[in-house]
Amino acid sequence: MQKRHTPEQIIQKLRLAEKLQSEGQTIAQVCQRLGVSEQTFHRWRNQYGGMKADEARRLKELEAENVRLKRLVADLALDKQMLQEVVRKKS
Repeated sequence: MQKRHTPEQIIQKLRLAEKLQSEGQTIAQVCQRLGVSEQTFHRWRNQYGGMKADEARRLKELEAENVRLKRLVADLALDKQMLQEVVRKKS
């Protein structure tokens, strides 16, 4: 079962991780405390490191919009291709 964390939760966990590391805990200990794998921790840190919660939320919204727009462009490209085929057959 994969847990889904909100951007706000991720940023809170990253802040806690920074605090724990400054207290001398290893990354493995920090990840165990956060309940995530080291891979997930590093991915979060690369993606959200230094962000504020509202920035992370906006990033997620933009990523979702980007996916929606890419799907729309793909659908329109298929429609165009089908219409071009119909025109070629009628010619």
